[in-house]
Amino acid sequence: MIVHILGSIRLHPQLLPHAARNLRDRSWKCLAPARRLLHKGVPRAQEPANSAMALKRIQKELQDLGNDPPANCSAGPVGDDMFNWQATIMGPPDCPYSGGVFFLNINFPSDYPFKPPKVHFTTKIYHCNVNSNGAICLDILKDQWSPALTISKVLLSISSLLTDPNPQDPLVPEIAQVYLKDRAKHDTTAREWVQKYAT
Repeated sequence: MIVHILGSIRLHPQLLPHAARNLRDRSWKCLAPARRLLHKGVPRAQEPANSAMALKRIQKELQDLGNDPPANCSAGPVGDDMFNWQATIMGPPDCPYSGGVFFLNINFPSDYPFKPPKVHFTTKIYHCNVNSNGAICLDILKDQWSPALTISKVLLSISSLLTDPNPQDPLVPEIAQVYLKDRAKHDTTAREWVQKYAT
């Protein structure tokens, strides 16, 4: 007697059509929930509910900056986009960056102030805590961020970083080594970069 194998079950030839039909019906029943989900569509992610809160906070900070701007710093939105700002920091006196004008880009997340803004230099700067992409190694822009902080305080902290670099937590270790081993050489190079890129 000739038999066929369907999976691990041995069936008589006359039973094959019936078994195949049952298998097909069961497969479609198993797939039905998935088919209904695909037909219905997966809901799109909703916009963060607190984006309106973020906008209100950003507008308040912009007003405060106008009323009481931090020393040697300014900032404001690019065009009509309140979540994208440009900032300016004047090189503090009595440091290698004195006389320089440094531009930065600030991007606020939709859940600001519960998450920190993204801030980076767009002006090239020779600094152990700022890399070639303009990224800044500053704790309050990372794990030490608090909703109580403001852009005004962030800009003042960055300005202080120009006066007092932190070679113990460098973003560019090579520059940190020069800073620690040959301060005069470090300061000379920093001034050269100011003349070349920030004036």
